[in-house]
Amino acid sequence: MSIIKKIAIFASGEGSNFTALCQAFTREKMPVEVALLVCDHQNVPVLQRAENEGVPTMVVNFRDYPDKASAEAVIAARLAAEQIDFILLAGYMRIIGPTLLAGYAGKMVNIHPALLPNFPGRHGIEDAYEAGVSTTGVTIHWVDAGVDSGQIIAQRQVPIYNTDQLTDLEQRIHQVEHKFYPAVVKELLEKGEF
Repeated sequence: MSIIKKIAIFASGEGSNFTALCQAFTREKMPVEVALLVCDHQNVPVLQRAENEGVPTMVVNFRDYPDKASAEAVIAARLAAEQIDFILLAGYMRIIGPTLLAGYAGKMVNIHPALLPNFPGRHGIEDAYEAGVSTTGVTIHWVDAGVDSGQIIAQRQVPIYNTDQLTDLEQRIHQVEHKFYPAVVKELLEKGEF
């Protein structure tokens, strides 16, 4: 019997990767428990998704704190209380600061909708589309103090067709993400990297 790892997922908006992860963990009977969703916005779809999956939520409005470190200290305290083993970022639109990184170095992974190091930042899909490249993709990487600059774990290419609208590309990227992210997490678990 594998030891159950407790994970927190951080997300900021829609949350389709959150749902894909939760459902894959259940379907694949992975030794993980999604013990917490951390969100930095109120009234976003991912909160309803968490309720649908029976996952407790923590909403942190960073404007309620004097600085990022203070907000992250509150998050870190909750993570410690929940005995979280590792963190998955899934559309979390904030740079992780040293307060959270200190406790979870090598235990925090992010997914990015482009082939890093190309097109980092908030608009990875749109930036690749507007650049006119024929191939983009999805990158899963360890989180460090930079913007999408951590060591790459795995990448998957996604073609951009001449006939694509931006929405076509977004849909194709998300389809890849929803299968690729859980598969990489499973591999990391099997290798004992968490």
